[in-house]
Amino acid sequence: MHTDPDTSELMIDSLLRRCTTELKGNSPSARLDVELLLGHILRKTRVELISAGKDLVTPASAALFTNLVHRRQAGIPVAQLVGSREFWSLNLTVTAETLIPRPETEILVECALTHIPKDQPADFLDLGTGCGAVALAVASERPNTHVTATDISDQALTIAQYNAAALGLNHVELQCGSWLQPVAGRKFSMIAANPPYVSNMEYIAHHFELQHEPALALKGGEDGLDCIKHIITAAPKHLFKDGWLAIEHGYRQGSAVEILLREAGFRSIFAYSDLQGHARVTEGKLSG
Repeated sequence: MHTDPDTSELMIDSLLRRCTTELKGNSPSARLDVELLLGHILRKTRVELISAGKDLVTPASAALFTNLVHRRQAGIPVAQLVGSREFWSLNLTVTAETLIPRPETEILVECALTHIPKDQPADFLDLGTGCGAVALAVASERPNTHVTATDISDQALTIAQYNAAALGLNHVELQCGSWLQPVAGRKFSMIAANPPYVSNMEYIAHHFELQHEPALALKGGEDGLDCIKHIITAAPKHLFKDGWLAIEHGYRQGSAVEILLREAGFRSIFAYSDLQGHARVTEGKLSG
């Protein structure tokens, strides 16, 4: 295939190579980022982009793509640039008002599903739901479970409601308020939470990566444990006998969370590790 120099610059593989090089200094996943961004513009999967590498992109589409790459260089997350993130095989809308679901949070879903029966009614509570990732993942796997989700942000709950409607998950109840306050007087068989757990120093150190996500969903105080302590202390009166609480936390916080759970009366404490072998989700069963 013969193309003039200007036209060759508009080929898919040329655009991907050039923008990957430009982005390398700002993102550890530069190649993946540019593939996702160009795929978003062209409405193609990553596999389709590779197989169509010699196809030409229109100048208008190339300009849109380049603009997205420049915004990514400024630190804006890919999920916000394309308006969505896949989580538990669900396509979820995300905005600057919601935390972007991380792969580690799927461990929290796996943990919750372990304790929620498939074919029996149950009550599950997701604290700090954000875009609804954990609540909607559980709802998609457990249609007989009544799922309740809380968040202090009205904007985040609006996105969660949109995602629930888009996925046809109608057995999800959304409540606005701080942690367990909206469910006063109610009890659940399982509570899960992905609270803010980034310490003040970590937030400063990683400000470039985190600056475009809501600080309210990230900052957990001096040691990152402020919200975790509150949830563990308040959860027992909202759990049925032998009910479970599962908390996602930072990779250095596993031991501290285990101690907090034990002091609050939880037993059968177990930590789930991520792919690097770090404890990321710790669960406990409320002692009878």
